[in-house]
Amino acid sequence: MLHVDLDQFVAAVEVARRPELRGRPVVVGGTGDRTARGVVSTASYEARAFGVRSGMPLRVAARRCPEAVFLPVDAPAYREVSGRFTDTLRRFPVVVEVLGWDEAFVGAETDDPEALAAGIRAAVREATGLWCSVGIGDNRLRAKLATGFAKPTAPGGGAAGHCFRLTRENWAAVMGGRPTSALWGIGGKTARKLAAAGIGTVGQLAAADPAGLAERFGPTMGPWFRALALGAGDTEVTAAPHVARSHSRETTFQHDLADRAEIGRQVAELAGRVAGDVAAEDRPAVRVTVKVRSAPFLTHTHGLTLPAPTSDPGEITRAALELLERFDLDRPVRLLGVRAEFAEEDVRRS
Repeated sequence: MLHVDLDQFVAAVEVARRPELRGRPVVVGGTGDRTARGVVSTASYEARAFGVRSGMPLRVAARRCPEAVFLPVDAPAYREVSGRFTDTLRRFPVVVEVLGWDEAFVGAETDDPEALAAGIRAAVREATGLWCSVGIGDNRLRAKLATGFAKPTAPGGGAAGHCFRLTRENWAAVMGGRPTSALWGIGGKTARKLAAAGIGTVGQLAAADPAGLAERFGPTMGPWFRALALGAGDTEVTAAPHVARSHSRETTFQHDLADRAEIGRQVAELAGRVAGDVAAEDRPAVRVTVKVRSAPFLTHTHGLTLPAPTSDPGEITRAALELLERFDLDRPVRLLGVRAEFAEEDVRRS
């Protein structure tokens, strides 16, 4: 199983269109105005060296890297390059499972996965002008994590020509001493909880008492955390089309909103746009979530399960406005977002 990931995808597309930017720090986000509100969509490796990261406010990115070139998001251009990327993968005798614009799992029967990875990298480079990193694993988890070691900026990365193999044989040696947050599926919050329990590394988590983990983190999550630390993962790659699990819309305001009625109007507008996305999917939503980011940068979310699955704009908007009432709104609002989620069985069936 291979995990193929285009390196610094959005930034790389922009640099390919503007060769004079090669080697310079590039930040893509919002309208490209570093003084406006908005967040970083992606940053080139040169910009990341200054601490610029995806999701960071553009103004913060500008302070960290004043010499960076800021560019607006151009979704149609990225979508076109992404199409060439996935079309190239499908030319190989493999099963391709697309995960997003810039990454996919590839299932193959081969005695030389490194040779297959090299062939894929060369073909993608020729078709898109972009480089990709390839992780080789005996399941999805290991293949996904292996890609991180193949990235040019990974410690020791690139030594295998932007390809790295991570399997049962070298799992403990490679991952054992790394923090639990290095595992795909364990975020910073969970890692801190594990650390509070005296579990700081992948190796310690793998050796932890299953009963103790179940008692502390629950009968489902506790054992699952340990399974991740042991490198367990699915071994299936499916060629079924990628199906969205949710649709969301959000807006960052150039000037804070303080009037509650105006905030309500903005939430209703976002909910209406989300409802249109849901209707286009021809699948009903089962849950609605509202996100509010207040000054200076405090983000809170509230969600609720709908009484019945629906695509009705009125019901989705009603739920969003009901959720808005759960927020204190005692600070000026800089961002609002609405998300509608589909039922898990609908995602699988699609």
